[in-house]
Amino acid sequence: MTRTIVTPPGRFNMPNWREVWAAREIFVRFGQKEILLRYRQTAVGVAWVFVQPLVAAGVFTIVFGGIAQLPSGGVPYFIFAFAGQMAWSLFSNIVSRASNSLVANLALVQKVFFPRIIVPLSVVTSILLDFTVSLGLFVVLLFVFGINPGWPILLLPFWVLVTILLAMGVGLAASSWMVKYRDVQYFLPWFLQILMYASPIAYSMEAVEERGLAWLFNLNPITWLMEAYRWSLLGQSAPALWQVLALAIAAIVSITLGVLSFQRNERLFADVI
Repeated sequence: MTRTIVTPPGRFNMPNWREVWAAREIFVRFGQKEILLRYRQTAVGVAWVFVQPLVAAGVFTIVFGGIAQLPSGGVPYFIFAFAGQMAWSLFSNIVSRASNSLVANLALVQKVFFPRIIVPLSVVTSILLDFTVSLGLFVVLLFVFGINPGWPILLLPFWVLVTILLAMGVGLAASSWMVKYRDVQYFLPWFLQILMYASPIAYSMEAVEERGLAWLFNLNPITWLMEAYRWSLLGQSAPALWQVLALAIAAIVSITLGVLSFQRNERLFADVI
């Protein structure tokens, strides 16, 4: 007879990745659930993935490109805004859905034992599906506008990986704190909204530099991320080497702190829930 002894994670222990890998089927099931819940009982289904960035890019084009007359780095403002919105959606959706994942699955967390970290990690599946669909539309737009981004597009998978690590670190920490403090569900959307407008998503760094605020925006990791995406997707100026290195370091630090925060708070899940 085999006995399994379940012990709580230590205060600064990393997860038992072998245990997480053994529970990969649960990860797949959670991922399938995320996809089904997102598109089930919707009138237009996956078309929402097209509608949201298209409408957002259209509004940004009218406000920032038409009214404010901000520069877009030599490309049509619509596709410029679409690229920024697509990259931002990948980041913000991971943070938002990962942060709510534990609270949304309290019944399972209470009754069934499995590595709890799987719950927030599983949201990546549906979000990557959304991103892939949006990327397909973006490729069509590249042909429509006659834009050839060149070889930097080969680096896109790396920027996507960096985005996932950066966002998941925030999402893991937020999900573990939300179990105890439901204030997080009110604070996080507000914070993401402020961060979106404080980052060069709907406008370019060229417009920021003209106003002498480049030094302030360069303190924001999302700025480095947007510069990297627009280099790969639109063939615009390459990000500075320090931005690429800082972005990689920020992603590693974010996911590490997120996992440690999750592990630390997981010890209290049973008591709080």
